[in-house]
Amino acid sequence: TDVTALVEEIQKGEPLITAACVEHVVLLVQRLQQKLGEKENHKFSLFKVLRTHLLPLTNVAFNKSGSRFITGSYDRTCKLWDTASGEELRTLEGHKNVVYAIAFNNPYGDKIATGSFDKTCKLWSTETGKCYYTFRGHSAEIVCLSFNLQSTMVATGSMDTTAKLWDIEKGEEVATLRGHSAEIVALSFNTTGDKIITGSFDHTVAVWDVGTGRRLHTLIGHRGEISSAQFNWDCSLIVTGSMDKTCMLWNAATGTHLATLAGHSDEILDVCFDYTGQRIATASADGSARVYDAQTKKCIAQLEGHGSEISKVCFNPKGNFILTASSDKTARLWDAATGHCLQILEGHTDEIFSCAFNYKGDTIITGN
Repeated sequence: TDVTALVEEIQKGEPLITAACVEHVVLLVQRLQQKLGEKENHKFSLFKVLRTHLLPLTNVAFNKSGSRFITGSYDRTCKLWDTASGEELRTLEGHKNVVYAIAFNNPYGDKIATGSFDKTCKLWSTETGKCYYTFRGHSAEIVCLSFNLQSTMVATGSMDTTAKLWDIEKGEEVATLRGHSAEIVALSFNTTGDKIITGSFDHTVAVWDVGTGRRLHTLIGHRGEISSAQFNWDCSLIVTGSMDKTCMLWNAATGTHLATLAGHSDEILDVCFDYTGQRIATASADGSARVYDAQTKKCIAQLEGHGSEISKVCFNPKGNFILTASSDKTARLWDAATGHCLQILEGHTDEIFSCAFNYKGDTIITGN
Protein backbone atom coordinates (compact mmCIF):
# COMPACT_ATOMS: atom_id res chain seq x y z
CA THR A 1 0.00 0.00 0.00
CA ASP A 2 1.14 3.57 -0.73
CA VAL A 3 1.51 4.85 2.84
CA THR A 4 1.16 8.56 2.02
CA ALA A 5 -2.02 7.98 0.02
CA LEU A 6 -3.44 5.82 2.80
CA VAL A 7 -2.76 8.45 5.46
CA GLU A 8 -4.33 11.15 3.25
CA GLU A 9 -7.42 8.92 2.97
CA ILE A 10 -7.53 8.40 6.76
CA GLN A 11 -7.08 12.14 7.34
CA LYS A 12 -10.20 12.96 5.29
CA GLY A 13 -12.46 11.10 7.66
CA GLU A 14 -10.59 11.70 10.90
CA PRO A 15 -10.60 15.31 12.14
CA LEU A 16 -8.17 14.50 14.97
CA ILE A 17 -5.35 13.88 12.50
CA THR A 18 -4.17 17.42 11.92
CA ALA A 19 -1.32 18.49 9.64
CA ALA A 20 1.01 18.53 12.64
CA CYS A 21 0.69 14.81 13.29
CA VAL A 22 0.55 13.47 9.72
CA GLU A 23 4.26 12.67 9.75
CA HIS A 24 3.86 10.65 12.93
CA VAL A 25 0.92 8.66 11.50
CA VAL A 26 2.98 7.92 8.36
CA LEU A 27 5.76 6.54 10.59
CA LEU A 28 3.29 4.38 12.53
CA VAL A 29 1.82 2.91 9.34
CA GLN A 30 5.33 2.20 8.02
CA ARG A 31 6.17 0.44 11.27
CA LEU A 32 2.99 -1.61 10.98
CA GLN A 33 3.90 -2.58 7.40
CA GLN A 34 7.34 -3.61 8.58
CA LYS A 35 5.89 -5.71 11.38
CA LEU A 36 3.45 -7.46 9.07
CA GLY A 37 6.30 -8.21 6.68
CA GLU A 38 8.54 -9.83 9.28
CA LYS A 39 9.02 -13.53 8.81
CA GLU A 40 8.22 -15.52 11.91
CA ASN A 41 9.96 -18.77 12.73
CA HIS A 42 8.91 -18.65 16.33
CA LYS A 43 9.00 -22.03 18.01
CA PHE A 44 7.16 -22.33 21.31
CA SER A 45 8.85 -24.31 24.04
CA LEU A 46 7.45 -25.44 27.37
CA PHE A 47 8.34 -22.62 29.74
CA LYS A 48 6.59 -23.44 32.99
CA VAL A 49 4.13 -25.91 34.43
CA LEU A 50 2.07 -24.32 37.18
CA ARG A 51 0.29 -26.58 39.62
CA THR A 52 -2.39 -24.02 40.05
CA HIS A 53 -5.43 -25.18 41.97
CA LEU A 54 -6.58 -28.01 44.18
CA LEU A 55 -9.34 -28.86 41.71
CA PRO A 56 -9.54 -28.66 37.88
CA LEU A 57 -9.37 -25.35 36.03
CA THR A 58 -12.37 -23.90 34.23
CA ASN A 59 -10.73 -21.09 32.27
CA VAL A 60 -7.55 -19.11 31.62
CA ALA A 61 -7.13 -15.53 30.35
CA PHE A 62 -4.27 -13.10 29.67
CA ASN A 63 -4.22 -9.37 30.22
CA LYS A 64 -3.47 -7.50 26.99
CA SER A 65 0.32 -7.41 27.27
CA GLY A 66 0.50 -10.98 28.54
CA SER A 67 2.41 -9.97 31.68
CA ARG A 68 -0.33 -11.43 33.89
CA PHE A 69 -2.88 -14.18 33.53
CA ILE A 70 -5.77 -15.53 35.56
CA THR A 71 -7.13 -19.00 36.18
CA GLY A 72 -10.62 -19.96 37.35
CA SER A 73 -11.28 -23.24 39.11
CA TYR A 74 -13.71 -25.69 40.64
CA ASP A 75 -11.98 -24.89 43.95
CA ARG A 76 -14.11 -21.67 44.07
CA THR A 77 -11.17 -19.30 43.54
CA CYS A 78 -9.57 -17.26 40.78
CA LYS A 79 -5.80 -16.88 40.88
CA LEU A 80 -3.66 -14.12 39.37
CA TRP A 81 -0.23 -15.08 38.05
CA ASP A 82 2.92 -13.35 36.85
CA THR A 83 3.66 -14.81 33.40
CA ALA A 84 7.45 -14.37 33.39
CA SER A 85 8.17 -15.81 36.83
CA GLY A 86 5.20 -18.19 37.06
CA GLU A 87 4.61 -16.79 40.52
CA GLU A 88 1.15 -16.70 42.05
CA LEU A 89 0.43 -13.05 42.85
CA ARG A 90 -2.88 -13.44 44.63
CA THR A 91 -5.93 -15.60 45.15
CA LEU A 92 -9.34 -14.03 44.71
CA GLU A 93 -11.54 -15.76 47.28
CA GLY A 94 -15.17 -15.27 48.20
CA HIS A 95 -17.31 -17.26 45.77
CA LYS A 96 -19.32 -20.08 47.32
CA ASN A 97 -19.19 -22.35 44.28
CA VAL A 98 -17.22 -23.05 41.07
CA VAL A 99 -15.61 -19.98 39.46
CA TYR A 100 -16.53 -20.71 35.86
CA ALA A 101 -16.16 -17.54 33.78
CA ILE A 102 -13.26 -15.08 34.15
CA ALA A 103 -12.02 -11.99 32.30
CA PHE A 104 -9.71 -9.00 32.46
CA ASN A 105 -11.12 -5.63 31.39
CA ASN A 106 -8.67 -5.50 28.46
CA PRO A 107 -7.04 -3.38 27.14
CA TYR A 108 -6.69 -1.81 30.62
CA GLY A 109 -6.29 -4.94 32.71
CA ASP A 110 -6.79 -3.20 36.06
CA LYS A 111 -9.98 -5.14 36.84
CA ILE A 112 -11.01 -8.78 36.84
CA ALA A 113 -14.53 -10.19 36.68
CA THR A 114 -15.42 -13.67 37.93
CA GLY A 115 -18.72 -15.45 37.29
CA SER A 116 -19.71 -18.36 39.46
CA PHE A 117 -22.12 -21.24 39.91
CA ASP A 118 -23.10 -19.42 43.13
CA LYS A 119 -25.19 -17.12 40.80
CA THR A 120 -23.04 -14.04 41.45
CA CYS A 121 -20.41 -12.10 39.55
CA LYS A 122 -17.62 -10.35 41.42
CA LEU A 123 -15.51 -7.39 40.29
CA TRP A 124 -11.94 -7.26 41.63
CA SER A 125 -8.94 -4.93 41.58
CA THR A 126 -6.01 -6.55 39.76
CA GLU A 127 -3.51 -4.56 41.84
CA THR A 128 -4.86 -5.15 45.34
CA GLY A 129 -7.15 -8.17 44.96
CA LYS A 130 -9.90 -6.20 46.67
CA CYS A 131 -13.47 -7.11 45.70
CA TYR A 132 -15.18 -3.90 44.52
CA TYR A 133 -18.67 -5.35 44.02
CA THR A 134 -20.65 -8.56 44.15
CA PHE A 135 -23.35 -8.47 41.47
CA ARG A 136 -26.45 -10.36 42.60
CA GLY A 137 -29.63 -10.95 40.66
CA HIS A 138 -29.30 -14.12 38.60
CA SER A 139 -31.37 -17.06 39.80
CA ALA A 140 -29.03 -19.76 38.41
CA GLU A 141 -25.36 -20.36 37.57
CA ILE A 142 -23.38 -17.74 35.65
CA VAL A 143 -21.57 -19.49 32.80
CA CYS A 144 -20.26 -16.66 30.62
CA LEU A 145 -19.23 -13.04 31.04
CA SER A 146 -17.57 -10.25 29.12
CA PHE A 147 -16.41 -6.66 29.58
CA ASN A 148 -17.12 -4.09 26.90
CA LEU A 149 -13.93 -2.66 25.38
CA GLN A 150 -14.69 0.73 26.93
CA SER A 151 -14.47 -0.91 30.37
CA THR A 152 -17.66 0.68 31.65
CA MET A 153 -19.76 -2.46 31.76
CA VAL A 154 -19.64 -6.18 32.36
CA ALA A 155 -22.23 -8.58 30.96
CA THR A 156 -23.14 -11.93 32.52
CA GLY A 157 -25.00 -14.85 30.95
CA SER A 158 -26.76 -17.44 33.04
CA MET A 159 -28.52 -20.78 33.12
CA ASP A 160 -31.60 -18.77 34.21
CA THR A 161 -32.09 -17.82 30.47
CA THR A 162 -31.20 -14.14 31.02
CA ALA A 163 -28.16 -11.94 30.56
CA LYS A 164 -27.52 -8.90 32.71
CA LEU A 165 -25.54 -5.73 32.11
CA TRP A 166 -23.77 -4.18 35.11
CA ASP A 167 -22.26 -0.71 35.53
CA ILE A 168 -18.75 -1.31 36.91
CA GLU A 169 -18.32 2.22 38.24
CA LYS A 170 -21.55 2.31 40.24
CA GLY A 171 -21.82 -1.41 40.88
CA GLU A 172 -25.44 -1.47 39.71
CA GLU A 173 -27.48 -3.53 37.31
CA VAL A 174 -28.17 -1.58 34.12
CA ALA A 175 -30.43 -4.00 32.26
CA THR A 176 -31.75 -7.55 32.17
CA LEU A 177 -31.90 -9.07 28.70
CA ARG A 178 -34.92 -11.38 28.62
CA GLY A 179 -36.26 -13.36 25.71
CA HIS A 180 -34.35 -16.62 25.44
CA SER A 181 -36.22 -19.77 26.38
CA ALA A 182 -33.13 -21.72 27.51
CA GLU A 183 -29.70 -21.24 29.07
CA ILE A 184 -27.40 -18.49 27.75
CA VAL A 185 -23.95 -19.98 27.19
CA ALA A 186 -22.19 -17.36 25.05
CA LEU A 187 -22.11 -13.58 24.94
CA SER A 188 -20.01 -10.97 23.24
CA PHE A 189 -19.96 -7.16 22.94
CA ASN A 190 -19.10 -5.51 19.65
CA THR A 191 -16.05 -3.24 19.67
CA THR A 192 -18.03 0.00 19.82
CA GLY A 193 -19.90 -1.33 22.85
CA ASP A 194 -23.39 -0.39 21.65
CA LYS A 195 -24.51 -3.96 20.89
CA ILE A 196 -24.19 -7.33 22.55
CA ILE A 197 -25.05 -10.83 21.32
CA THR A 198 -26.21 -13.77 23.41
CA GLY A 199 -26.16 -17.39 22.28
CA SER A 200 -28.50 -19.89 23.86
CA PHE A 201 -29.42 -23.55 24.13
CA ASP A 202 -32.74 -22.49 22.53
CA HIS A 203 -30.89 -22.64 19.15
CA THR A 204 -30.97 -18.84 18.66
CA VAL A 205 -28.67 -15.86 19.01
CA ALA A 206 -30.14 -12.50 20.03
CA VAL A 207 -28.68 -9.09 19.17
CA TRP A 208 -29.40 -6.45 21.84
CA ASP A 209 -29.08 -2.68 22.06
CA VAL A 210 -26.83 -2.02 25.07
CA GLY A 211 -28.25 1.43 25.77
CA THR A 212 -31.89 0.35 26.01
CA GLY A 213 -31.63 -3.39 26.69
CA ARG A 214 -34.00 -3.90 23.74
CA ARG A 215 -33.73 -6.94 21.47
CA LEU A 216 -32.91 -5.79 17.92
CA HIS A 217 -32.71 -9.11 16.06
CA THR A 218 -33.08 -12.82 16.68
CA LEU A 219 -30.80 -14.95 14.52
CA ILE A 220 -32.87 -18.02 13.70
CA GLY A 221 -31.57 -20.89 11.61
CA HIS A 222 -29.53 -23.25 13.73
CA ARG A 223 -31.05 -26.62 14.56
CA GLY A 224 -29.08 -27.24 17.71
CA GLU A 225 -27.77 -25.49 20.80
CA ILE A 226 -25.47 -22.51 20.20
CA SER A 227 -21.92 -23.09 21.45
CA SER A 228 -20.31 -19.76 20.61
CA ALA A 229 -20.98 -16.40 18.94
CA GLN A 230 -18.77 -13.45 18.06
CA PHE A 231 -18.72 -10.10 16.26
CA ASN A 232 -15.90 -9.29 13.86
CA TRP A 233 -13.72 -6.27 14.64
CA ASP A 234 -15.59 -3.69 12.55
CA CYS A 235 -18.95 -4.90 13.94
CA SER A 236 -20.37 -5.74 10.49
CA LEU A 237 -20.57 -9.53 10.85
CA ILE A 238 -21.57 -12.10 13.45
CA VAL A 239 -20.41 -15.71 13.41
CA THR A 240 -22.23 -18.45 15.33
CA GLY A 241 -21.29 -22.06 16.03
CA SER A 242 -23.76 -24.76 16.96
CA MET A 243 -24.21 -28.34 18.08
CA ASP A 244 -25.97 -28.84 14.71
CA LYS A 245 -22.45 -29.23 13.16
CA THR A 246 -22.64 -25.92 11.29
CA CYS A 247 -21.34 -22.42 11.63
CA MET A 248 -23.40 -19.48 10.33
CA LEU A 249 -22.47 -16.00 9.19
CA TRP A 250 -24.89 -13.08 9.71
CA ASN A 251 -25.13 -9.40 8.84
CA ALA A 252 -24.81 -7.67 12.22
CA ALA A 253 -26.80 -4.57 11.22
CA THR A 254 -29.84 -6.34 9.78
CA GLY A 255 -29.67 -9.78 11.39
CA THR A 256 -29.89 -11.47 7.98
CA HIS A 257 -28.35 -14.87 7.36
CA LEU A 258 -25.45 -14.62 4.90
CA ALA A 259 -24.05 -18.14 4.76
CA THR A 260 -23.92 -21.56 6.39
CA LEU A 261 -20.38 -22.88 6.73
CA ALA A 262 -20.74 -26.64 6.60
CA GLY A 263 -18.23 -29.48 6.45
CA HIS A 264 -17.79 -30.69 10.02
CA SER A 265 -19.14 -34.12 10.88
CA ASP A 266 -19.81 -33.37 14.55
CA GLU A 267 -20.77 -30.52 16.89
CA ILE A 268 -18.98 -27.18 16.55
CA LEU A 269 -17.61 -26.27 19.97
CA ASP A 270 -15.91 -22.93 19.24
CA VAL A 271 -15.73 -20.28 16.50
CA CYS A 272 -13.71 -17.09 16.11
CA PHE A 273 -12.76 -14.35 13.68
CA ASP A 274 -9.20 -13.20 13.13
CA TYR A 275 -8.58 -9.58 14.18
CA THR A 276 -9.31 -8.21 10.70
CA GLY A 277 -12.53 -10.20 10.31
CA GLN A 278 -11.37 -11.75 7.03
CA ARG A 279 -11.12 -15.32 8.26
CA ILE A 280 -13.18 -17.54 10.51
CA ALA A 281 -11.87 -20.57 12.40
CA THR A 282 -14.08 -23.36 13.70
CA ALA A 283 -13.30 -26.13 16.21
CA SER A 284 -15.31 -29.32 16.29
CA ALA A 285 -15.96 -32.47 18.27
CA ASP A 286 -14.96 -34.33 15.08
CA GLY A 287 -11.30 -33.61 16.01
CA SER A 288 -10.68 -31.12 13.22
CA ALA A 289 -10.65 -27.34 12.83
CA ARG A 290 -11.42 -25.40 9.66
CA VAL A 291 -10.61 -21.98 8.29
CA TYR A 292 -13.16 -20.14 6.13
CA ASP A 293 -12.86 -16.96 4.11
CA ALA A 294 -15.45 -14.48 5.44
CA GLN A 295 -15.97 -12.92 2.00
CA THR A 296 -16.14 -15.95 -0.28
CA LYS A 297 -17.60 -18.17 2.52
CA LYS A 298 -15.36 -20.98 1.25
CA CYS A 299 -13.32 -23.36 3.38
CA ILE A 300 -9.67 -22.49 2.74
CA ALA A 301 -7.94 -24.91 5.11
CA GLN A 302 -8.69 -28.06 7.12
CA LEU A 303 -6.65 -28.55 10.27
CA GLU A 304 -6.42 -32.28 10.83
CA GLY A 305 -4.26 -34.23 13.25
CA HIS A 306 -5.80 -34.04 16.71
CA GLY A 307 -6.84 -37.43 18.07
CA SER A 308 -9.96 -36.16 19.78
CA GLU A 309 -12.40 -33.24 19.99
CA ILE A 310 -11.15 -29.65 19.80
CA SER A 311 -12.83 -27.42 22.36
CA LYS A 312 -11.05 -24.11 21.70
CA VAL A 313 -9.64 -22.30 18.69
CA CYS A 314 -8.03 -18.84 18.37
CA PHE A 315 -5.94 -16.79 15.96
CA ASN A 316 -2.78 -15.04 17.06
CA PRO A 317 -3.20 -11.23 16.88
CA LYS A 318 -1.38 -11.09 13.53
CA GLY A 319 -3.74 -13.68 12.09
CA ASN A 320 -1.15 -15.98 10.52
CA PHE A 321 -1.25 -18.71 13.18
CA ILE A 322 -4.11 -20.67 14.72
CA LEU A 323 -4.00 -22.36 18.11
CA THR A 324 -6.24 -25.31 18.97
CA ALA A 325 -6.77 -27.06 22.31
CA SER A 326 -7.96 -30.65 22.39
CA SER A 327 -9.03 -33.42 24.72
CA ASP A 328 -6.18 -35.51 23.21
CA LYS A 329 -4.01 -33.68 25.84
CA THR A 330 -2.21 -31.54 23.24
CA ALA A 331 -2.48 -28.05 21.79
CA ARG A 332 -1.43 -27.47 18.20
CA LEU A 333 -0.14 -24.49 16.29
CA TRP A 334 -1.18 -24.22 12.63
CA ASP A 335 -0.43 -22.07 9.62
CA ALA A 336 -3.71 -20.21 9.05
CA ALA A 337 -3.24 -19.98 5.28
CA THR A 338 -2.21 -23.55 4.48
CA GLY A 339 -3.60 -25.53 7.42
CA HIS A 340 -0.20 -27.15 8.03
CA CYS A 341 0.55 -28.15 11.60
CA LEU A 342 3.60 -26.17 12.70
CA GLN A 343 3.96 -27.51 16.20
CA ILE A 344 2.41 -29.94 18.68
CA LEU A 345 2.46 -28.58 22.23
CA GLU A 346 2.72 -31.52 24.61
CA GLY A 347 3.07 -31.87 28.35
CA HIS A 348 -0.44 -31.94 29.76
CA THR A 349 -1.63 -35.21 31.26
CA ASP A 350 -5.32 -34.52 30.70
CA GLU A 351 -7.60 -32.81 28.21
CA ILE A 352 -6.85 -29.16 27.38
CA PHE A 353 -9.99 -27.04 27.26
CA SER A 354 -8.62 -23.51 27.29
CA CYS A 355 -5.84 -21.71 25.42
CA ALA A 356 -4.83 -18.15 24.59
CA PHE A 357 -2.17 -15.99 22.93
CA ASN A 358 -0.84 -12.82 24.46
CA TYR A 359 -1.24 -9.68 22.35
CA LYS A 360 2.32 -9.81 21.04
CA GLY A 361 1.75 -13.40 19.97
CA ASP A 362 4.96 -14.80 21.47
CA THR A 363 3.47 -16.53 24.51
CA ILE A 364 0.77 -19.18 24.72
CA ILE A 365 -1.10 -20.36 27.76
CA THR A 366 -2.95 -23.69 27.92
CA GLY A 367 -5.14 -24.93 30.77
CA ASN A 368 -6.47 -28.32 31.79
